[in-house]
Amino acid sequence: MTQLFFSDIHNADGDAPRPLAIVGAGGLGREVLLLVRQLNEVQPTWDVIGFFDDQAPVLPAIHGVPYRGTVADLNAWPDPLHVAVAVGSSRSRAAVVGRLTGEQLSFATLIHPSVALRPYQQIQVGEGCIISQGCILTTDITLGRHVLLNLGCTIGHDAVLADFCSLMPHANVGGGAQLEAEVYLGTNATVIQQVRVGARTVVGAGAVVVRPLPADCTAVGVPAVVAKQHPTS
Repeated sequence: MTQLFFSDIHNADGDAPRPLAIVGAGGLGREVLLLVRQLNEVQPTWDVIGFFDDQAPVLPAIHGVPYRGTVADLNAWPDPLHVAVAVGSSRSRAAVVGRLTGEQLSFATLIHPSVALRPYQQIQVGEGCIISQGCILTTDITLGRHVLLNLGCTIGHDAVLADFCSLMPHANVGGGAQLEAEVYLGTNATVIQQVRVGARTVVGAGAVVVRPLPADCTAVGVPAVVAKQHPTS
């Protein structure tokens, strides 16, 4: 696990912007493009060369950035290239990352300039994470690989979010809570302190998790209860 801070993800003064591809040409892809442009306003860091998506968008360009092709086209890209995977579903994002096999590809970690991360906070951030505007992380937090924190999420002390967790806008994770791999928290969902959520579980929008949840389920309500158990994968 790498310890990254906002200053670590910028180029040194005078370095050329690094080429970046965005996988996912939908709404989250446009939001990631916005995040990158806001980062570049602070210091030119990324040169977005295009969108890649197995389903071609309606328009050939999105906010001035061209559609370049599919995941297979990205794997065949001839030059070194950073990649941001803008797919909101935890399971789908994990599947897409698993298909990105080109040796020339590396994963970008994108942290909005409004997010304050300092060395004394002791926050561990895995590769490929996307942390959006207005998120607040306190101290001694671990984020695995390819974790997505959408707008305005809060993460309390000693929380652990495993690989491919996804938090939609204004989701909250209390101190010491543990989200296993590929957990998805809907908009305004809350996991209170010291509670564990099992792998691949989906917590519905506005739900409040006050006791542990098993893996592979959907939980809804206040307090959250299991509404559906999914087949294990």
